[in-house]
Amino acid sequence: MKSETGFDHHLYRLFPTHRPRPEGEVEELERIWANPKGWGLLTVVNNNYIGFFYVATAFLFFLLAGVLALGMRVQLAAPLQSFLAPETYNQFFTMHGTVMMFLFAVPMVEALGVMLLPQMLAARDLPFPRLSAYAFWAYLVGGLCFFASLFVGLAPSGGWFMYPPLTSIAYSPGINTDFWLLGIGFIEISAIAGAIEIIVGVLRTRAPGMTLDRMPMFAWAMLVFAVMIVVAFPSVILGTLLLELERAFNWPFFDPTRGGDPLLWQHLFWFFGHPEVYIIFLPAAGLMSMMVATVAHTELVGYRLNVLALVATGFISFGVWAHHMFATGMPRVSTGYFSAASMAVSLPAGIQVFCWIATLASGRIRWSTPALFVVGSIVIFVMGGLTGVMVGMVPFDWQAHDTYFIVAHLHYVLLGGMVFPMFAAFYYWNGMTSRNPLSERLGKWVFWLMFTGLHITFLPMHLTGFMGMPRRVYTYLPERGLDMLNLTSTVGAFVIALGVLLFLLDLLRNFRFTTDHDAGNVYDAGTLEWLPTGMYSTRSIPLVRSREPLWDDPGICDDVKVGRYFLPNSATGLRETIITSPVNAEPQYLQLMPGPSPWPVGAAVFTAGFFLSLTVQAYGFAVFSGVIAVGCVLRWLWETDRPIAQKMADIGAGITVPIAITGPSSHGWWALNVLMIVMGMIGFMGLFSYLYLYGIHPEVWIGAPPLGQTAGIAALELFAAAAAWGGRRLLAARTPGSFAGQLPWMTEAFSAALLLAALGWDAAGWQSEALAPAATGQGATVFALLAFAGCVAAIGVLMAAYLGYRSGRGLLTTPANTTMEVVSRYLFFAALMALVFTLALRLFPG
Repeated sequence: MKSETGFDHHLYRLFPTHRPRPEGEVEELERIWANPKGWGLLTVVNNNYIGFFYVATAFLFFLLAGVLALGMRVQLAAPLQSFLAPETYNQFFTMHGTVMMFLFAVPMVEALGVMLLPQMLAARDLPFPRLSAYAFWAYLVGGLCFFASLFVGLAPSGGWFMYPPLTSIAYSPGINTDFWLLGIGFIEISAIAGAIEIIVGVLRTRAPGMTLDRMPMFAWAMLVFAVMIVVAFPSVILGTLLLELERAFNWPFFDPTRGGDPLLWQHLFWFFGHPEVYIIFLPAAGLMSMMVATVAHTELVGYRLNVLALVATGFISFGVWAHHMFATGMPRVSTGYFSAASMAVSLPAGIQVFCWIATLASGRIRWSTPALFVVGSIVIFVMGGLTGVMVGMVPFDWQAHDTYFIVAHLHYVLLGGMVFPMFAAFYYWNGMTSRNPLSERLGKWVFWLMFTGLHITFLPMHLTGFMGMPRRVYTYLPERGLDMLNLTSTVGAFVIALGVLLFLLDLLRNFRFTTDHDAGNVYDAGTLEWLPTGMYSTRSIPLVRSREPLWDDPGICDDVKVGRYFLPNSATGLRETIITSPVNAEPQYLQLMPGPSPWPVGAAVFTAGFFLSLTVQAYGFAVFSGVIAVGCVLRWLWETDRPIAQKMADIGAGITVPIAITGPSSHGWWALNVLMIVMGMIGFMGLFSYLYLYGIHPEVWIGAPPLGQTAGIAALELFAAAAAWGGRRLLAARTPGSFAGQLPWMTEAFSAALLLAALGWDAAGWQSEALAPAATGQGATVFALLAFAGCVAAIGVLMAAYLGYRSGRGLLTTPANTTMEVVSRYLFFAALMALVFTLALRLFPG
């Protein structure tokens, strides 16, 4: 029986095969996947190392943000304290919120994905290991530089949400705000790079037989998480760019006196900000679903309901953003809709909670440290969810908004929904990366200290909020009934800190990083990450027939270890993994994986240098850093589209698959699609900004340039799209296996040139109508969108030049070429996006 992809399912009967394997295969795999030593570790790209580095860095930022929180609690322990000066306190709470949300929470769950997913999916690695390495190093360098601003008096002080006009140049004239805008934008780019890796990895590198209905819940959660990042993060990237443009060039996006509106920032920020709560929660919920099953030693109750709940939460969360804006004077129809959506988003979360409770009730709980953190997480998260329903009601929110009630609600949700599952995961999956398990005795002390401290800290804050204590104030007056409540919260914060300190002591005593001789499956879980592994992940990639394969097939570990499944050796002598179909996980082709490289590190360091130089207005060094960063990226990509004489590979039991294909089945095709969605979302939110400002200030809008000019620009953009498509067709028409010559890449370069010419004509046409970017909100949004389209087109020019260089080296071969496909499809997308901008800006309002 053959599937829609052409794979014969009868071949699955060959596994596990009992043919004897040749000697030396394991040693060959160890040689191929070996990592450098010493300083060479900076060049590693394997998920075992990058994932561990990622998790450790995110946890470092958790500790740093926690220290800032302790400083704030000392300041608030008694009225009229002077432990922190007012401006320092503002910097502390801004950095605490920013570091927790941007440098800890999202990177931590992304890091756990990078570390755990390849083993859970039984892949050799995620499909773009150098992209993972770049994302990590960019995050590390950028995050440390951003945090260091606190020590030189340059930390931002406008809150982690950075509302204008407080953060405009008039009220925040220093570069403190610029550190936030450029630093956070840079870190979000790192998050998007990780999201691309996760989406393609989950959909295309699963073990054969691991259909969507057999995926681990964490894989489902990370897939929804990554899709949400792709949709949500472009909004805040656009917002930070617009605010930086206003500060640097006086373009009035948020200035109501010139046709802007400060509420536009809130719409852009919270379109990202509220889904971010679920971006943080959903991966933790995936971890919870897996740990609950192991704790109860039974399959998860309601697996498909859980999957549906994950997807529904991700979808509904994008309709909730304005519930943070109830106090801004929104129309009643809008507040009613967003209030209803706030209620609706609690339903899928409730489904997951009831599935966890049912699983625990149907099994037999073993009260280990992970079990305590799992149950504690459910209790805390439910408490935070109930107060969330309260603030979703508009009249209540009007009373509680910007009080300590909101602080209590937020921390119950985030600590219960993410931090406690994280600590449970540390104990549960520690055996994958450490020679020794962590101490159960100390772990239970850690749990009770953190659980008790959380309630001592945040439960009284509900009362301080009801009593009128506002958020984000550095002190309060005595004899208002707040003294004892605040002192209690401060004591509780130090109890939490004591629990975290005890956890660090446990790590020092017991944690010893390893990639092979680990402590193993301490809690008797049933999923694939507990198969015997080395640097190459599993010796052979198993055939998956159930959701808990280690429980259902007790011999699978031995069969995998001796090579009785797919890819028991290196079929090409290089690093490889099997790419499978998105739905049914049928083997499609063999992907060649890149090895250690210094270029991702160099690209990350100079990318950080580029953004930091812009912050301090060192434009010359910014250009230098940008050029070096681009050079490093191109150099790392050079080796990833390498021609190889071998066209087919035996992946076990005589089954052969192609090597490195192109087209819709290739992983590169999927990754480019995700990148184009990110760029498209930035453009979409830019058009939203344009239309929003028109709706607020139509009186400053002027008419568009002549219609004939618009038609000419649109024609140029259509020609550019046709040329981009035509270059690929020229390549495909050549004799298979031959060098394609220079015409295909020159056609792509012609497409990029046409696109730049069209955008230049477009900008000149608006200038001829006396539209200036610094004059009105219309001018600012029009020229910002054209500048964005110009940047996208400039990247296309660079890609075309790179393609031409490869062609000059004889690497543009027929009938298909990965680099050619990427450049052609990217330029086609860039031309279509420019066409949409031209028509939208010129035909509306006309």
